[in-house]
Parts: sequence; structure tokens; C-alpha cells
Amino acid sequence: MPQLNERWPSRSGSGLGCLLLLVSFCMVVPGSVVHATEDTKRPNVVLLMSDDQGWGEAGYLGHPVLRTPNLDAMAANGLRLDRFYAGSPVCSPTRATVLTGRSNDRTGVFDHGYALRLQERTLAQALRDAGYATAHFGKWHLNGFRGTQGAPVLASDPHSPGAFGFDYWLSSNSNFELNPLLSRMGRFEELGGDSSDVLAAEAVQFMTRNARAGKPFLVAVWYSAAHRPHDASEADQRAYADLGGKPRRYYGELAAMDRSIGAIRRILQELGIDRDTLVWFCSDNGGLSRIGPDTVGGLRGSKGTIYEGGLRVPAVVEWPAGMASPRASTFPSSTLDIFPTLVDILDLPDSVMLRPVDGMSLRPLFEREQGPRSKPIPIRHGNRAALIDNDYKLLTDRLGSGEYELYDLSKDPQEKKNLFERESVIATRMVKQLEEWNRSVEASVAGRDYPEGRVLPGEPEPREWRDAPEYEPYRAELEKRFDRGWWPFRKRS
Repeated sequence: MPQLNERWPSRSGSGLGCLLLLVSFCMVVPGSVVHATEDTKRPNVVLLMSDDQGWGEAGYLGHPVLRTPNLDAMAANGLRLDRFYAGSPVCSPTRATVLTGRSNDRTGVFDHGYALRLQERTLAQALRDAGYATAHFGKWHLNGFRGTQGAPVLASDPHSPGAFGFDYWLSSNSNFELNPLLSRMGRFEELGGDSSDVLAAEAVQFMTRNARAGKPFLVAVWYSAAHRPHDASEADQRAYADLGGKPRRYYGELAAMDRSIGAIRRILQELGIDRDTLVWFCSDNGGLSRIGPDTVGGLRGSKGTIYEGGLRVPAVVEWPAGMASPRASTFPSSTLDIFPTLVDILDLPDSVMLRPVDGMSLRPLFEREQGPRSKPIPIRHGNRAALIDNDYKLLTDRLGSGEYELYDLSKDPQEKKNLFERESVIATRMVKQLEEWNRSVEASVAGRDYPEGRVLPGEPEPREWRDAPEYEPYRAELEKRFDRGWWPFRKRS
């Protein structure tokens, strides 16, 4: 039976130790500043994604409790996307939309815990082939394993981040909390401190190394904050001491994530590459329903629904060299747009994206506010679907039932007044669009988009990692870790 110390090092230190390590990474040696070029066609790219952070959960959006000074600074210096949509109301599907620019169902990621098909073409592959150093840090959740509690990604996993273009990775199947157990390219490591600090320290080291080598980079930092069961250091909980145990830990997690974003922005500034680095922050789905204060900014619904509260998320893009001036935009946009936007910015061939692509480039929006969006934003999750066409949103909870709802979000962002009968012309047009799009998705599900014309065998069905034979050699030691009080077995207030 493999032993713990044969598989990963013992805990590397306390939370304070992790913070000291982070500070050391952020200290640039005098005279070592990297002088960025004026060529904005090859910016570095940093993609930051929170987990379950709802619309309105940021200081710059007026949240009554949460303090996010670093996100607020990003928003003041960049482009606020105030009508930004996650590709799905749950996490794995949205992650698939980021990497492919395609609706999650096209890629085989129908729900949380589904694997991204190996036949897909990804953003990381495209940038790696364009000469970028690529790295993933944090929650992966695209390799076919379910479960709130994540386990380190195995070196032998055919759906690891490395299989999709990330040359370096420190990742978990799913969620992790304080003192996270992660996989560094297949080697298990238990790291000390808040998980957001850990990810930032690792990202800072990777960015520093590549910036000093003159190599552009793509870094994806996919946080576990603030997914349940919620854990935060006592220090991070202190600012929210007046709240109950669960909200106090929840907001403490988001405060730690905000601090880590500050560390990432700071190293870019100290390296002298902040002007030529595009940093894109968003959440993976809408907010939770059992956290107070309200996580969705007064919108209808929450995570898991296709109403605004389940789909609209905070988002900011910061890229000083590529933007005219800081501002807030209400132009409808989505995680589906990230890949097409970067293809446009980097002038990559269209062939790097598999067709059909459901997103569109937002590059013109970086220069000035745009008129109506030319391409509606489609969403499909399970038997539910929505189509967002500028002010109007059509949705159904049962595809094929003929039952639809229609809302004018410009006048009714809370989706209280169903206009499906009253606005029959708009409703008829949008139903036709949605049904046509849905038929194209069905063709994608069957594999018609791939050169082979079918889905190749071998894609795994969703399963719990505890039941997977691949994890059998590690199970005893992992369960010992659980027995030491590691969640989800620890009781919560």
C-alpha cells in the first residue's frame, strides 16, 4: 500500500508561511524589471475564475458586506462587463466554454463532473502552439470526476490539464480549501495556507520565470473560493465577525481570493509587464441561495437556474495597452467570448477553434462601447435553454415542450413580467433561433463537428473519484487525511 510520504510531501508550512512565500515571489530584484514591448498583438494572458461568486458580490458593485479592494482597483482601471454571463449555471460546463468558445453540450460537458472531449480544440492549445508558456492552477473539473471534495489530478489521467494544452499545472479534480492537497504535474503536494494564496504564489512564480525569459504566457487561475463547504482562516473571517459561521467563512474565502488577485496584479506591475498583460476575471456561475446578504444582487434565481441570478456574474478585463480608457459596459457578453476575443487579438488562424463557435470577439468593445450584439448568447443545461439577444431573453425549462418565457432585461432585470404572449413577433423570432441552434447542438453532441464525424470511444462517464480504480492505491492515505478532520467530514455550524 503506498504511503502518504511516498506520494506527496508533508505540509509545507502555515498560512503565514504561504504569505511570506508569496511576498518573496513579488520582490523583484533591482535592475531586473522586464521591459514590455509596445506590440499589443501578443499580450500575456491571465484568466482568473472564482467559484460560485454571484452577481453583485464585489465592492465595486455595491455589495453591503464584502470588501474587495483589489477587484475594485481592477474595475477602476479596466473594463467592467456588467452584463456578463457564465456559459452555464454550474461549473464544469462553464469551464468548457472558456476553453473552447463553444456551448458546453457541444463539447460533451453536459453537467458538473463530465469530461471535456479530447477531440475539442482549446484556448491553451492554440496559445501554446503560438509560442506561449501555458499553465493551469487550481480547480480543473473537466476530467470526468464528480464530488464536492476534489482529489489531486493523477499523472496518468488522460483528461488532465496537460492533455488540453497546459504545459504546467498544479491542479485538483474539484474543490479544495485551507492547506490544499494538489497535483503538480501528477506529483501530490500538500501546501500550507489559504488555497487562494497558494495559487497566487504559484502563478507569480510561473509568470516571473517566463517574463524574465522573454516568453509570453497564458495562466489560468481557477479558484476554489467560494464553493462550499466554505473554509477560511480566522484572520480572514475577522472582518465578518458579526455574521453567522457559514457566511463568515464564505466572505472570508472571497476576501482571501481578492488578496491573491492583488498579489498577481502587483507582480505584473513590478515586472513592468502590466500594460501588456490582459487579465480577465469572472465567476463560473451565479451565486448561492443560502448565503446572506443576497449573493445575486437582487436578480431572480441562483446557481443551477437559467434565470439571471444563475447566469449573470461579475467580470472585469484589465489590459492598459489595449483599451482606450477605463469604463463600465452593459454590452451583453459571455465566457463563450473569451477564446474568440483572444484569437482576434493575437491574429491567430480561425482553424484553432472548432466550428461551430458560439462566442464572438469582444475586441471592438475594448476600444469603445458597441451597438447591439450581432450574435445572441445561447445557453443549454440539461433540458433547459436560454437565448439572450441584447435586451430580450427567451428561456425554457423543458426543451421541446413549447413552453417559453420572454423578458425585456432592460426594463425587467428581475424577470418578473413574462412577455411571451404580448411580444409575439419577438417571441416567434427568438423561438425559431433557439430551436435552430439547439438542432446544431444535437449534431455536435453526436460528434458531427469532429473530423472523424463521430465521438471517438473512450470518453469517461461522470463518476466519484473515491469509486475509481485509478485512485485505489491512494485511498487509504487520503482517508487518513479525511479522518484528521479534513472536510467534508468535519461538522459545520
